[in-house]
Amino acid sequence: MRIVHIDCGREMGGGQWQVLRLLRGLRQRGCESILMTPPKGPLGELAAQEDFAVEKVTSRIPAADLVHVHDARSHSRAALFARTPVVVARRVAFPIKRGWLSRWKYRRAAHFIAVSRFVAGMLIEAGVPGDKISVVHDGVPLLPLSLRDGPIIEMAKNASNLEKDLLHARMLVYLSQAEGLGSGALLGMSAGVPVIASRVGGLPEAIEDGVNGILTSNLAEAVAECVRRIESDPDEAARLGANARRTIEERFTVERMVDDTIAVYRRILHV
Repeated sequence: MRIVHIDCGREMGGGQWQVLRLLRGLRQRGCESILMTPPKGPLGELAAQEDFAVEKVTSRIPAADLVHVHDARSHSRAALFARTPVVVARRVAFPIKRGWLSRWKYRRAAHFIAVSRFVAGMLIEAGVPGDKISVVHDGVPLLPLSLRDGPIIEMAKNASNLEKDLLHARMLVYLSQAEGLGSGALLGMSAGVPVIASRVGGLPEAIEDGVNGILTSNLAEAVAECVRRIESDPDEAARLGANARRTIEERFTVERMVDDTIAVYRRILHV
């Protein structure tokens, strides 16, 4: 199976880390990948260091069995220039535009991979047929368990720094107005860190309030109360962290994300 991946992001955010993890997993399973990305972007540089085929984003898309696009700009390019089936990754919880150009672009896709049931619902509301949507959750590595002897971490924009910070974090506060799933929250859970997260978007699909983390409104006083709750009860903090780690092991591994993605490819290609 030969897959062209297109990602037009110029920063190394959560979506770009998912692409890199997917490339690695596909290679391990015998699939060939070509990554198209902006020149000198961090994703392309990291992929090239691991000897993946990397090309500059242009109107010429290499021959492949299918094209997997990972952001909105890549979706637009593939809608215009791809000559093979296009699979669209939808990771964000932003409303989908309803103009004629957007409707045309969405009709051109063979299939959509939604990062959560919440995002899948947004696609359906925008008119995408349910049988053209598969939910594939993000996958994160199993991190070393945090010593929980350091600071409270507020979600950093740089996910690579977040992994380092989690080695000692005693808590992760992950606040958002809109979230497809929350790969940063998943990383905290992977490290066994108690996570306080906004009750928005796809976050409740990973975090069960009071079981493997705490969900909150974004009101300052509500967040502060959640922090005090964890700080004042070390046993509860340990229980939440252990359950969070177990959740990642059971539902949000990189291996599961890769396998579920390949299943979508096979469904589209009838192989």
